[in-house]
Amino acid sequence: MKLITAIIKPFKMDDVREALSEIGVAGVTATEVKGFGRQKGHTELYRGAEYVVDFLPKVKLEIAVSDEMAEIAVSTIVKAANTGKIGDGKIFVSNLEEVVRIRTGETGEDAI
Repeated sequence: MKLITAIIKPFKMDDVREALSEIGVAGVTATEVKGFGRQKGHTELYRGAEYVVDFLPKVKLEIAVSDEMAEIAVSTIVKAANTGKIGDGKIFVSNLEEVVRIRTGETGEDAI
C-alpha cells in the first residue's frame, strides 16, 4: 500500500478530486496549508507599503491506495493539477505499513 501526499494549487482541488473519483479512488483527505518552494512567494502592495508574502496558500491531499493503483493515481493527479506554471506543486509517495478501519476493524487493503 502507498500513501500519496500531493501539494497542489487550491483552485485545482476539485479537478483533482473528480479525476481521482473517475479512476476509482474511494477517499481523499484535504488540508489547507501554506508553503513555498522555487516559487519563493511574491510581493504585494497594501496601503502604499510593499511587503513580501513568503508562504503561499496550497492544498495538501493525502490518498491511501493499493500498490497497483499508486502509479495510476499519481499520473492522474499530475494531469489534473498541471497548469504549466511555477508553483503547481509536488507529489510524494511513501510506503504505508498498515491501515485499520476503525468502524469494522478491517486491516490492510480491505480498510482502504
